[in-house]
Amino acid sequence: MEQLITNHSELRERGFRALADALGWVNAVRFLREYDPGSGSYTEERATLLPDLSIEDLTAEVEKIQDAKGFRPEPG
Repeated sequence: MEQLITNHSELRERGFRALADALGWVNAVRFLREYDPGSGSYTEERATLLPDLSIEDLTAEVEKIQDAKGFRPEPG
């Protein structure tokens, strides 16, 4: 049976060591960087970056792009 680790620093150390043993140091670091939580607020950034369009406006924009690319799906 595995021993429960209750000390956070020991858990981090043993966890990284297991990851580094399995992947190598460089790939372990690369793997961990994939889980960077980032910063800021997605909701606030989305409201700033994306226009507040109605479904009709969005549909018209999609159709305009499809027409420009010569693509139109079959109706129905």
